[in-house]
Amino acid sequence: MEKTRKSKDSDPMAAALRLLGRRDRSTAELTRDLHNRGYDEERTAAVIERCRELGYLNDRRFAEERARAMLRDGRGVGRRIELDLQRRGIEVERARDAIDKAQHEQPPEQVARNLLARRLPEFEYHQADDREKRRVMAFFQRRGFSLDLILAILRETDSTAP
Repeated sequence: MEKTRKSKDSDPMAAALRLLGRRDRSTAELTRDLHNRGYDEERTAAVIERCRELGYLNDRRFAEERARAMLRDGRGVGRRIELDLQRRGIEVERARDAIDKAQHEQPPEQVARNLLARRLPEFEYHQADDREKRRVMAFFQRRGFSLDLILAILRETDSTAP
């Protein structure tokens, strides 16, 4: 069943370039976005292939940049990044390779320390009550940090530590 919604552009390549100009996308995202704009499968496939040939569309590059950005911004590590990449149409192995590369460049321990310093500069583990500790630990767990890593980083905040 063909969509009848009129696209802003009659040229799917122009639409693809405009979408890619806003931000990098995975092949699956660009395909979905072009379909949502009413372009048929044949025209979309041709545009996707042309974007790959021109180097505008590269899932490996997209996955690596997305993983680095999520780590840098403290939005996630490990499995959290993997799930985000899979939702964007990146294969599991490619996602894991991108995460490994990004975490080699910026280890999760350093990401957690930076995030703690930026978001909770006054936090001291041994002075916080149980409710505050749980809240801070949940903050890190939602971003995919392991419990062992969270506890190690939080315990470093104790000002009485040697």
